[in-house]
Amino acid sequence: MTSALNKKLIVIGGPTASGKTSLAIKIAQHFDTEILSADSRQCYRELNIGVAKPTVEELVAVPHHFINSHSIHQEVTAGDYERYGLQVLENIFAKNNYAVLVGGTGLYIKALCEGLDAIPKIDATIKKNVEADYEKNGLDWLQQEVKKYDPIFLKKNDSNNYMRLLRALIFYKSHGQSILDFQQKSIAERNFEIEYYAIDIARETLYQQIEQRVEEMMQVGLLNEVKELAEYKNIKALQTVGYKELFTFLSGDCTLQKAIEKIKQHTRNYAKRQTTWFKNQGAYNVMPVSDILCKFEISK
Repeated sequence: MTSALNKKLIVIGGPTASGKTSLAIKIAQHFDTEILSADSRQCYRELNIGVAKPTVEELVAVPHHFINSHSIHQEVTAGDYERYGLQVLENIFAKNNYAVLVGGTGLYIKALCEGLDAIPKIDATIKKNVEADYEKNGLDWLQQEVKKYDPIFLKKNDSNNYMRLLRALIFYKSHGQSILDFQQKSIAERNFEIEYYAIDIARETLYQQIEQRVEEMMQVGLLNEVKELAEYKNIKALQTVGYKELFTFLSGDCTLQKAIEKIKQHTRNYAKRQTTWFKNQGAYNVMPVSDILCKFEISK
C-alpha cells in the first residue's frame, strides 16, 4: 500500500466538529504511527476548551505533534508550520512508513504538502498602521480597501476572512503589487506520497454537532478560560471564534446568551468555508467517516 518512496502521509481534513480527531486516532492506531495536527489554534498552550483540543486520553492514545507546542505570545506563520511539520514527518518516517496529518487549517496543510511561495517581507510600520485602522474601522472598511487596491484578490478569496484580507492589503501597501503575483507556479517535491481525505457530513448533522460542542464548552468552563486570557485579548492568537465573542460579553457590549449564539453562528460560518475549501481542492477524496474507515479496513 505504500509508494515507491515507501512513505505515505494520510491527510484527514474537513470542517470543525466533523469528527476529524477521532478518525485520525483510529487510522494512526491502525498503522501504529503518530499524528501531526494542522490546526492553527490548538498549537497554543494557553488555549484549551475554546479550540476543541484533543482530550488527555486522546493525546495519550496516540502521540500528537503541534499540540501545546507554542505560546500565544509567539507568532506562528504557515512558513513556520511547514518547517516544523517537515521535521516532525522526517522523524516519524525514520521509524514508520505512515504518518497522519489532521486538521482544518487549509493553508497549513497546503504549506506542508505543496510548499509556500517565496514572498518578500512586508513593511513593519505599514503592518502596524493597517492593523490599527482595521481595529478602528472594522471589516467593511477592510473589504473596501482591498477592493480599491487589489480587487482581483478580493474576488478570489473569502471576503469575510479578515486575516487574509489584512495580509493582502499590507502586502500591497508594502510592495505596490498584489500578493497574487507571487503565487507559486509549481508544487514543491516531497519525499513521501500523500493521500488526501476530507470528511463528508450532512450540513444538518454538522450544525447539530457544532451546537452541542459549544454548549459543552460553556458547561466545562470556557467563560472562565476566556476571563483568564482577557488581558491578552488583542493578541492575534485570540482573534478567534469562541474567544472574541466572549471578550465582547466581558466588555459589557452584549449579553452572555447573545455571545454564545454568536459563537455558534460564527462556528457554522467557519465550517461552511472549510467545507467549500476542501471540496474545491480537487485532490481530496470527500467521503463519510465510515467510508474512510472502510478504505483502510478499519472497523468503526
